[in-house]
Formats: sequence, structure tokens, C-alpha cells
Amino acid sequence: MPRWSSIESELRSEGARLIAGVDEVGRGPLAGPVVACAIVMPPARRAIGGVDDSKALKPRERERLAILIRAQAIEISLGAASVREIAALNIYQATVLAMRRALLRLAVTPDAVLIDGKPIRTLEIAHRAVVGGDRRCYSVACASIVAKVTRDRLMASLSVRYPAYGWAQNSGYGTPSHLAGLRSAGLTAHHRVGFCRHVTPGSDGSSCYAVGTTDADELLDGFGDST
Repeated sequence: MPRWSSIESELRSEGARLIAGVDEVGRGPLAGPVVACAIVMPPARRAIGGVDDSKALKPRERERLAILIRAQAIEISLGAASVREIAALNIYQATVLAMRRALLRLAVTPDAVLIDGKPIRTLEIAHRAVVGGDRRCYSVACASIVAKVTRDRLMASLSVRYPAYGWAQNSGYGTPSHLAGLRSAGLTAHHRVGFCRHVTPGSDGSSCYAVGTTDADELLDGFGDST
């Protein structure tokens, strides 16, 4: 995706100069928050070569591109939803919450908002949804890269405190090493109870509710600006 998409060009032709791309990461892991990024890239600059859906990129390439994206971006903001919020709202609505937080924290007002996926009625912010947006729209792909790099770094940092689960390598996803850690060391305050019941049957998950509703956002401090 070495260029702006036709969707973004169409929006510009309609008068939208500043386009915010939004994407999230972390819907499927067994541990950690869901993280969203909203980003406004400069309309007059050429797209950064190599930018693509973060899932299609190797970690080192994501890290390299995140540095370039941050250097060029007009504005970047991050939002997160905690383990407690995921349990209270469900993962879909927690993801919407993280996206809304990211958008509301933008220091500039975008003329248009692009998100990956289908329209979200509960987002409460006007947007255009693009299925496969993280591989079709440049601004959304940039958001996906920054969100992924940020969350991966957060989980690697938490792994220092909780070394049994291999979070530095698996980012909280249900890999064999993570499942083995759950069986041997049990749940932490950063695990999602409902996602772990098949691994730790009989647990009431009480220890998982130690993370406050704003803790996920607080955990992002120091990670979002380090690319």
C-alpha cells in the first residue's frame, strides 16, 4: 500500500482535508487491554513506503514504520479499554470505547473519520467504515501499525512483572506457552476471565478484577510516545 487509497482521495475531493484513520488491536488475547489508535497523516505528503495492515508485517518492520509514521503524523492519539471494562461491556463494546477515547483525544478536528470494519452505531462519532480498511486505506493502516507496536510494547513490559506467560513473545494471545503459564501459575489481574475459563475451569476470576477502569489508559503512558 505505497499510496493513499481511492477512498481517501474521494473524501478529499469532497472537501475533507484532514482524515483520521482509526484501528484497534487486542480483541482476541487472553490478557491485556484492547488498544486503539487514531491518526491524522499530512495530506500533502506521499504515503510512506511499506505501510500495510500491521498483521501482514513482521515485528521489526512494524517498529521501523512506526517511527516514520510518528515523525510525519499531524496528530496521533491512543485509547484503551481495561480488562474490567472488557468484562463489563463485552469485547465489542470495549473496543468501541477504546476507539472513541482515541478519537476524542485528537488535538485536531478531522474532516472525516475512517475505521476498519463495519459501521459502529455506538461509536457516537460520524465515520465511514471500510471492511478491510487496514489493508485498503493508508491512514487506517498507519493507525493499525502504531496501535500494534504500542500494545506489544505494553505487554512486553508487563511480562517483566509476570514472566510465566511469555507476553513479550505472544502479546497475551493464547499460545501454548501462555496456556502452560496459566495452568502452572494461574490468573493475573491482567487476564480476561471470560476468555480463560476453558484453560482454568472452576475459577471465579476474582483476581482478574483488580485492574481499575482507567488503568488500561494509564498503562499506555510512556508507550505511545516511544516509537
